[in-house]
Amino acid sequence: MADFIIETPKGKWELVCGLEIHCQIVSKSKIFSGASTEFGDDANVNVSFIDAGMPGMLPVLNKECVRQAVKTGLGLNAVINKYSVFSRKNYFYADSPQGYQITQFEYPIVGEGKITVDLSDGTSKDIRIERMHIEQDAAKSIHDINPKKSYVDFNRCGVGLMEIVTKPDFRSPEEVGAFLKKLRSIVRYLGTCDGNMDEGSMRCDASISVRPLGSNELRERAEVKNVNSVKFAMQAVEYEAKRQVELYENGETLKQQTCRFNPATGETKFLRFKEFSDDYRYFPEPDLPPLVLDDAFIEEIRNNLVELPDAKKARFVKELGLTPYDASVLCENKETADFFEEAAKGRDAKKVANWIMGDFFAMLNAKKLPLEKSPISAEKLGRLVDLISKNVINGKTAKDVFAIMAETSQEPEAIVEEKGWKQVTDTSAIEAIVDEVLQSNPDNVAAYKGGKNNLLGWFVGQVMKQSKGTANPAIVNQLLKQKLG
Repeated sequence: MADFIIETPKGKWELVCGLEIHCQIVSKSKIFSGASTEFGDDANVNVSFIDAGMPGMLPVLNKECVRQAVKTGLGLNAVINKYSVFSRKNYFYADSPQGYQITQFEYPIVGEGKITVDLSDGTSKDIRIERMHIEQDAAKSIHDINPKKSYVDFNRCGVGLMEIVTKPDFRSPEEVGAFLKKLRSIVRYLGTCDGNMDEGSMRCDASISVRPLGSNELRERAEVKNVNSVKFAMQAVEYEAKRQVELYENGETLKQQTCRFNPATGETKFLRFKEFSDDYRYFPEPDLPPLVLDDAFIEEIRNNLVELPDAKKARFVKELGLTPYDASVLCENKETADFFEEAAKGRDAKKVANWIMGDFFAMLNAKKLPLEKSPISAEKLGRLVDLISKNVINGKTAKDVFAIMAETSQEPEAIVEEKGWKQVTDTSAIEAIVDEVLQSNPDNVAAYKGGKNNLLGWFVGQVMKQSKGTANPAIVNQLLKQKLG
């Protein structure tokens, strides 16, 4: 794929971007306390003394959070570090009552890895993972309740986070979007994060810089914080890159800074000059020992991993005969892939895939329904395909049956029986209708025999109309060709 090049009358510029993605860990309790992680509860009800930063309260590491982090690291094709250390990242802000964040700095739990992303032109690209560490989340600041006050909800404070840091490998907004979608798909398959960016359980920070095309330098960067959708991340990267090009071409320089993205305007806005790591005064967390994992713990998790999107896609192509594109669409999330596999079991997988990606997805979109609330189950959709394959109904009738199923959740066989839509395959019965159509339209018969071959479709339509759509189209075509010579 051609990279995202910013071209101006003064020259050509290249984007250089890296991401930090914060993924809330799926666990029933927080990473260092027993408080609930339930989303949507009343403000400030899921808060322990540890979360509130009360003096003398000691953190206790949640083993499930460690397990989920290792599982995610394996899903990122990354190195699992058997020795890691927790550190204190010191800063003061209202959303962090301890005055510091317990995180990992020099020795993270997960090392280097990679994710392969598929791009719109059919090419793929490897995005390198630099590291992944675990830490505690901050509280949620709320600024839109009172024009003169800010409120803080501490329910989120102390929830376990996985921070995934990439290398500066992104050269286009499309690559950023493809990566976020792929990462979200992986953590959802693994069950380690629900990936709901709109709820804040997956958030993206983008570090953006530009350089003259052909240069290898790494210039100062702006970090756009807490972007909460794939679309907004792509927009933020594009806008900020163009803003920096304009800055440089006007003779100005960029100082390392933190920005926010305004979805309403599509613009980034300066917040503050960005701190450097020394400003946080990291030191080892005195209340937590180093985290040491043994091989048995890691291998037990590895041996119980689910089939991940890339492996599932490859299997769908090799074993089920799907195209790479169809397989990519169906494997984007685990629920869709599981639905497809159940519907396609023992059937023509390509036919089932076409139904799911066509009428089925269109129905869910029209009704604004998630897959789990579909009125048509995988089993029923598969049986509808069976009715077509066994010539009980034709494709056109199947669409009518599908529409009724979408409204009533009825069995496809019951609808066909009730409506009298079973396809007629009795040649003699169809032949009688064909003869009647030909006898009733001598002018068109003569025209066809005179060379107007496109009238064959018209004759087929007349026969199908008289049979109320139940005649087998293949037999209709065969008989008409025989009789029309």
